Amino acid sequence: MELRDIEIFLVLAEELHFGRAAQRLHVSQARVSQAVKKQERRIGAELFARTSRTVRLTEIGRQLRDDLQPVYAGLHASVQRAQLAARGITAQLRVALMPFNVADLHPYWKTFRARHPHCGLQIRQATYTDPFGQLRSGAMDVLVAWLPVEEPDFTVGPVLCTDSRILAVAADHPFAQRESVPLELLADFPHGTANGLPDYWEDSYLPFYTPRGRTIERLASAASDNGDDLISYVGMGETIHAFPGHVTRHWGMENIRWLPLPDMATLAFALVWRTEAENDLVRALADTVRDLGVFRF
Repeated sequence: MELRDIEIFLVLAEELHFGRAAQRLHVSQARVSQAVKKQERRIGAELFARTSRTVRLTEIGRQLRDDLQPVYAGLHASVQRAQLAARGITAQLRVALMPFNVADLHPYWKTFRARHPHCGLQIRQATYTDPFGQLRSGAMDVLVAWLPVEEPDFTVGPVLCTDSRILAVAADHPFAQRESVPLELLADFPHGTANGLPDYWEDSYLPFYTPRGRTIERLASAASDNGDDLISYVGMGETIHAFPGHVTRHWGMENIRWLPLPDMATLAFALVWRTEAENDLVRALADTVRDLGVFRF
C-alpha cells in the first residue's frame, strides 16, 4: 500500500465524510473514492460501510486503522526528520495555536528561530475537537490555549497574549443593530460549539449559565477543525458565537456583524505542554515568550 493511499484511508477514517477528507487532503472526492476502492480490492473486504447519508468503518476497517496509525506516524516522522536534516535542521518544535496565527504573534516565532537556527519551528492551527489530545498523542509539543488549563499531566507556561471578547451574529440578526450585547441576552439564541472540550474549559470560554441562571444553549456544530463551521452557521443565521476579538483580522465577511461583549472577561492564551515531554526546546520557547512579554490584541 502506497504512503499516500495510507494517508487517504486514515484521514477518511477520521472524518467519515468523503468531502471533508478530500478538502483536508487537497484532492478531489473521486481521488479519495478511487484510493479506498483500490485498498478494498487488495484486501478483499469493505473498509467502509457507505450509504447516501453516512460513512462508517467496518470491523476490518477499524482493525486496519488501528494497525496503520502508528506505522504511518513513524514513517511520516522519519521523512520529516530526513527533510529537516537535509536543510541543516537537527530538531523540530511543533506548536498548535488556538488563536489564529495573526501577524501580531510572528515576533515570537521570528525571535525563537533567530535564537535557535538549527531548530525547525512548525506552527499549526489547533483542532477544535479534542485539542488536548494533540499533546497527549505526541502530535504536537506545545499548545497555545486559553486559561485556565487544569489538566494534571500538563504544565502551564507563560501567557503569550490576551484578547477581549466579541459576538458574531448574522447581518440580519435581531442583535445586529446593537452597539454591544450583555451576557444575559446570550441565552436568547443557540451557540455553536465543538465536541471533546472539558466542561470547566468550555465554561471559561462561554459560561453555561447567565448571571441570572438562564442556560446558554449549545449546538454541536463544529465539524471542521479550524472553526470555519462555527462562523458559517453564524452567517446562515442558525447560531450566534462568542469569539476572541482578533478573529476579525482573519475573517472579513459582509454577512457577519461583530459586537462587543463587555460583561465577558478577557481571554489569556498561554503555552501549555505535557509535563513528561518537556525538553530544552519547549523551555527555550517559554523563555522567548517571557522575554518578549505579553501581547494584548
